[in-house]
Amino acid sequence: MPDLIAQGAGDGFRWRKVLPELVAGVDVLLGRQPSGSPDPVPVQSTGGNPADTDTADSEPSEREIVLQRDRRRTRTIHWQVGWDQSISRCHAILTILENDRIQVHQDARGRNPIFFRGRPRDRFVVVPGEHFVIGETTFTLARRPGFTDDVGHVMRGQSIEERAADASTPRAGPIPPSQRSDMVGSAEGVTEMAFDASVLRERDFRDTRRRIQLLARLPDIVAGSVDDEELLVRVSDTLLRATPSASAVAIVRANVPEPMGAGDEKLSNEHPSEMKVLHYDCRENGAQQHSVSSRLVTTALQRRESVLHLWETERNGGIEFTAAENVDWAFCVPLRSEACAGWAIYVAGSRALGSNWKELADDSATLADRLGDDVKFAEVVGSLISGIRQTSHFQQRHLAMRRFFAPVVLDALSGQDPQSWLQPRQCDLSVMFCDLRGFSRTSEMQSDQLLLLLEQVSAALGVMTRHILDTGGVIGDFHGDAAMGFWGWPIELQLSDPHSDLSASAHVVASVLAAARAAAGIRMDYATGQTEFRCGIGIASGSAVAGRIGTVDQVKVTAFGPVVNLASRLEGLTKHFGVEVLMDHASASSLQAWLGQDEFTEEPSPFRLRKLGRVRVAGMKIPVDVYQLVVPSGGTQDLTDSQIDAYEQGWDEFAKGDWDSAYQRLLELPAWDRPKDVLLRLILQHHRIAPSGWEGVLDFPK
Repeated sequence: MPDLIAQGAGDGFRWRKVLPELVAGVDVLLGRQPSGSPDPVPVQSTGGNPADTDTADSEPSEREIVLQRDRRRTRTIHWQVGWDQSISRCHAILTILENDRIQVHQDARGRNPIFFRGRPRDRFVVVPGEHFVIGETTFTLARRPGFTDDVGHVMRGQSIEERAADASTPRAGPIPPSQRSDMVGSAEGVTEMAFDASVLRERDFRDTRRRIQLLARLPDIVAGSVDDEELLVRVSDTLLRATPSASAVAIVRANVPEPMGAGDEKLSNEHPSEMKVLHYDCRENGAQQHSVSSRLVTTALQRRESVLHLWETERNGGIEFTAAENVDWAFCVPLRSEACAGWAIYVAGSRALGSNWKELADDSATLADRLGDDVKFAEVVGSLISGIRQTSHFQQRHLAMRRFFAPVVLDALSGQDPQSWLQPRQCDLSVMFCDLRGFSRTSEMQSDQLLLLLEQVSAALGVMTRHILDTGGVIGDFHGDAAMGFWGWPIELQLSDPHSDLSASAHVVASVLAAARAAAGIRMDYATGQTEFRCGIGIASGSAVAGRIGTVDQVKVTAFGPVVNLASRLEGLTKHFGVEVLMDHASASSLQAWLGQDEFTEEPSPFRLRKLGRVRVAGMKIPVDVYQLVVPSGGTQDLTDSQIDAYEQGWDEFAKGDWDSAYQRLLELPAWDRPKDVLLRLILQHHRIAPSGWEGVLDFPK
């Protein structure tokens, strides 16, 4: 796509930005509206005079443009022109057309006219090379230059293979650091010089005061950049200002091949498989758009150091380099950071543009030394870009990890290598499974509105996941209408009570807190009609493997082991017992020990447990004791302590085989208490007499 160049009347009133792709479905709004505004401003048509609309064959009709916009479902972005008071906050809308053209349509809120080809127009089409004017600002549409590898004019009389070999000729053997800015190689009319980063850092600027002033402004220049595009616009403009002899600046990205061997400085002749100009700017809008030398970019990125090319100008025999007129030098500075892999700053210019440089026209050594200041400044700018984007990448990673880990976990792990602490390891965990009740019925009723059903499920599970993260847990997985979380990895949690020595119970308490809050939240949403789901939660604690688990093709952060299976089975048992939260014996014992601490002696405990029985779950041979976490609802169906004691006594009698006594005791419990029905049903099936071989275990096969 082409670029739009805005040039105001004052010094520094200028920017150059690339227009969005046609397929992106984006329109651009020009005005003094702040750049990057998140809310698109509706664009109104002034109607315009049909006579003022160009009707050339190369331009689409108004109907075609409207149809294009409808098909692309456009959205609007804002480009600010803040220096010109003649431009309204919303002045002109730019619609991207095919063949690098744009349609300019004046917004109804634009007070001053838009001049195109000397006349005020409401709507017109601009092709590359043309411009329009609003107030004191000229907007020029210019094609972005590409890359060239044509060095035939430089190396006359050689074959293509010989020219390629000469252009990539390395220095003969190692060069001491103090000489790393000396000549690397040369071909006919071309001199290549490399600058070592350490040498540039020790180099003093000739015009120190001016350079320091420019460097001091850099943080403020980039601070207001809302995205990468805005950052590159500002950086390119700064480089043009800082380099008087520069004609053009480009920020490029390339995928370059590695050198031929470790310790061997000879470069591969293979060219990058992909090169892209991320941003381009030149000093004069109407000047020739200089192509970027792909060979220079490749050389700099492969050497991982700044490289300068000098060549003879037309006055010395018509020799050109990079296929550009009025340009006789170019340098490329690679950006050295993971976030800017393959990025480079490319600057090209002419010694004729610099003040007091004419006497250097025939002295390449002196010219290279003078350009060393500009290379060093570009290195500093490149370091700034790399640092900003590296920080941005770290922030994006941090935000992405917050979807899996609680903030307290991320804070504890900051500064550590994620590859190391994501490695699977065995540790003590508390694992929770939360399943939504009523999903099958609701999905059947809403089979023709699956997206709406997904939103409802996501909202209900969001209650669960929010409490997992808030209590320091990790979201391990999603299974349709169920979510899994666990505590105790990657770091051990600590209890809030500094005097407690039950550190091993911290992850259990955290899981119970999350379960209780989630159950209460989902129950409240159900009662108020905000959701059609209830929940069932299973908690189990024990040894498991946690970390990055998967295959060579796909991995995820989760937990693995029998305790995970048990938590899932307990969640399934909540349906049989008609309760919200079940936990195993290990979790219940740790919770009871914690509840026995002094901090709960003066006021009622926030949790109560009821032992529901000893069960053998599907797929497991060893029976386990299961406990109900009694989550108060504040209503009439809250169990009292005496009712909990009555059930547990009834269970003891049931387990010992005294089913008649158990039957009488369980009948004293309220009718709405569902767990007692499981025992009563079995007692009545056997006429209040325990079967022979009774072990006191309830079996729940698949």
